[in-house]
Amino acid sequence: MHNVKLESESFVFDPRPNYPLVTTVKRYWISPPSLTTTSSPKDDGSTPNTTTTPITLIFAHGTGFHKEHWEPCLEDLYALISEQQRRQGQEGGGQELEIREAWSIDAPNHGDAAVLNEKDLEWGFEPIFRWEDYGRVIHAFLTGLGTGVDVDFTKHKLVGVGHSMGAIATLLSINFFPSITFSSIILVEPMLYGQHHLHLSAPTTTPPADTWSSKEEAYRLMKSRKAWKVWDDRVLRIYVDSGLRESRSLSSDSTSTSPGVGKERGVTLKCTRKQETASYNDGLSHSLIYRDFERYTKRVPIHLIYGEINDYVPWFVKEDIINNAAGGVHNFASFSRVPYAGHLVSPFSCHQGGLGSFCAIHSLHLAFLHPFEMLFPWLFYAVVP
Repeated sequence: MHNVKLESESFVFDPRPNYPLVTTVKRYWISPPSLTTTSSPKDDGSTPNTTTTPITLIFAHGTGFHKEHWEPCLEDLYALISEQQRRQGQEGGGQELEIREAWSIDAPNHGDAAVLNEKDLEWGFEPIFRWEDYGRVIHAFLTGLGTGVDVDFTKHKLVGVGHSMGAIATLLSINFFPSITFSSIILVEPMLYGQHHLHLSAPTTTPPADTWSSKEEAYRLMKSRKAWKVWDDRVLRIYVDSGLRESRSLSSDSTSTSPGVGKERGVTLKCTRKQETASYNDGLSHSLIYRDFERYTKRVPIHLIYGEINDYVPWFVKEDIINNAAGGVHNFASFSRVPYAGHLVSPFSCHQGGLGSFCAIHSLHLAFLHPFEMLFPWLFYAVVP
């Protein structure tokens, strides 16, 4: 695959007084320009002279993660599309897929946004943080109901990509006025439960420690533990580099092995365990989506992706969602299961074997590196009319 350099620009989007919390977003493109993207992240309303309309990807993350976790996915996706277009140029024929740009949006209580909203989150956003609030921020951002980002998204062909909580938030974002028009929405392992399965939606394990003496120690300790060993190293480093902040002090129950625990400033999660738990405690948002899921499939083409391993959401729940909530698999624009992947899909995890590297691209799909014709068939189907 071709190497690509992912460029980005960070923004703070402030929807107040339309919504009481700010959010942080990142805009992505690649350099140098190629067939896979427009030449620069300018919003002049123009599009390049190609046979297809370039798409703008809108990413939403899952609980406990943040906007930067999509970066390895984007790097791999750009590289794969570049290779696909190179081969099409050699062999002739085929449709081009062009990405205009990509945006990734933090939930207001996650990532950099959580730091900016730290005090405001104490005003009614504990012990429950509604996923609908994430959807409201996505809506405000895409409709320009705020300041800090001057882009007219009505001139963009939008493709929403949401993982877990972010999948539900993306669907909820289309319920507000003025309306958002997505050309399609890709739901990856959506956290979706009916009332009869709500008891399965909350985590049953004790959260791990959230304070370390340094980012270096956090990375070392995580890398040595089973839960994080399966993560693509790029994702783990992003989790540490972009997901941790300086702590006021190290707690006495920290997992740190460094001397002076409790006496020195360490690092802790930007999304506090309290806010992560508050997000898990929302039993309303995903049950409402369950109730109306078939209607959503009629409003916008939905591409549903599950991991083959049912490690978090049991298969009988997924079957219930497909057959009952959605009214049958035929109501989806496409349905895929990612081999060797669980709820986190990937590149949180990679599997080596078979024809070589068999790695999943974060919350999109698993990519066979050979033969190339097997790469992303669902994605091209999803976004090319």
